[in-house]
Amino acid sequence: MKRLLIDAKGMRCPLPLLKLKQGLAQIDIGDEVEVRATDAGSWRDIPSFVSMTAHIMIDQSQQADEYLYRVKKGE
Repeated sequence: MKRLLIDAKGMRCPLPLLKLKQGLAQIDIGDEVEVRATDAGSWRDIPSFVSMTAHIMIDQSQQADEYLYRVKKGE
């Protein structure tokens, strides 16, 4: 399994979500994308997107003003 790290800190909505989508397109099924963002809108946007796809949200956490998401690529 591979993990792609995307640093979207400082990017405003919708860029963290777009970066996640681009990352998912680059990896194989079963691999993971980890996104680090500072935009509060990503807290709503990324889980909403994942819930409408075959991808799996492995982890979603917040530390101060940083948001972390780990998403496993589904079929």
